[in-house]
Amino acid sequence: MKSVYDIFQERGFIEQITDEPLIKEQLAQGGVTCYIGFDPTGASLHVGHLIPVMALAHLQRNGHRTIALVGGGTALIGDPSGKIEMRRILTREQIEHNAQGIQKQLARYLEFGDGKASLLNNADWLTGLNYIEFLRDIGRHFSVNRMLAAESYRMRLEKGLNFIEFNYMLLQAYDFLHLFKEYSCRMQMGGNDQWGNMVAGIDLIRRVEGAQAFSMTFPLITTSQGHKMGKTEKGTVWLDGELTSPYEYYQYWINVEDADVARFLALFTFLPVDEVAVVKTLLSDARLNMAKAVLAFEATKITHGEEAALAAWKSSASTFGVRLVEDFLFPSSTIPRLDEGMDRSAMPILAKSRSELAKGIPAYELFQEGNLCVSRGEARRLIAQGGGYVNDRQLKAFDELIRLEDADDQGEILLRKGKKKYLIIQVR
Repeated sequence: MKSVYDIFQERGFIEQITDEPLIKEQLAQGGVTCYIGFDPTGASLHVGHLIPVMALAHLQRNGHRTIALVGGGTALIGDPSGKIEMRRILTREQIEHNAQGIQKQLARYLEFGDGKASLLNNADWLTGLNYIEFLRDIGRHFSVNRMLAAESYRMRLEKGLNFIEFNYMLLQAYDFLHLFKEYSCRMQMGGNDQWGNMVAGIDLIRRVEGAQAFSMTFPLITTSQGHKMGKTEKGTVWLDGELTSPYEYYQYWINVEDADVARFLALFTFLPVDEVAVVKTLLSDARLNMAKAVLAFEATKITHGEEAALAAWKSSASTFGVRLVEDFLFPSSTIPRLDEGMDRSAMPILAKSRSELAKGIPAYELFQEGNLCVSRGEARRLIAQGGGYVNDRQLKAFDELIRLEDADDQGEILLRKGKKKYLIIQVR
């Protein structure tokens, strides 16, 4: 039986680990408590946060205890990791407002309560610390030379690292120690830029408690074009439906590059990996488009719920043409399929009589009449240039006849313009 470590490995979640044999052994046994910290400097999480969120969800689904830690205390000073300039300092009121929004979003991915997932805020223990006692009990375990060698600090030394930020490693390490003592948390996960802070926490637990802890980092996920995840020309893709609507969220995923589809299905959905692997064998544009529709639908369902995903799918289908998913592809997905009695009003349909199709209708006429093209001239050019399809077969001539024999068992013929726009010819 696969452990959650195997799942992380085959889906591409792992960048660095502190002790692979120990982590594999612990995660195979079950019952490990793990935490990930979330910075509440924004009112919402965004697509770039999805890797750690999905990792926590996988842990919970495989019988482990998870802690989502909102950094309400550490946000008061700012994390220098991965930044070339000091972060903007927020007020406690701003941080509390942001933390509430993040808590609400995380509840869509994790089941809280009853000993399952916990939602904590490090402000509860950090803001009450006595500074002199903290330096004496915790600060004495840290070497300044080792701290300055950490990547997060070295990046800032040229620009200037202030004393507030210099304390951040101590506070994050103390978080790990506190969670170890109070919640038996032995594992921390996070972005690869947090590696130095994680190792510091492991070392602190060893020095103070004489116990073993371990950490795992995730890779920085970029698109095949090298772009940062969750960034578009319109701005950030938020998980909050008020900031990025479910329809806009769906469109972000359906428009990913072909080269990213399989990787994103593995990382950002719960579909079985053997179904995801099939994507690498999909050579036709039509079937890759089906895979993109499944990615968009499943990702939207996880973040906004199935009802919102279905509404986004219908809106996209009515605007850009429906992407029909064949039954043998992604059987675990709940995306609507033609044989499930879905709402036909969401699909562009052109009805033609049996007698018309028995004679045959030139393809370019149907492309224009069904609004795949604005004119017959455009339709002729499109098909002549290889952009017209019938039932996923490329049309060879603009005046090729579409006949009754092209209809499937349901009496439907599928016409397609390019990669995205579809039309169903329905035999009446």
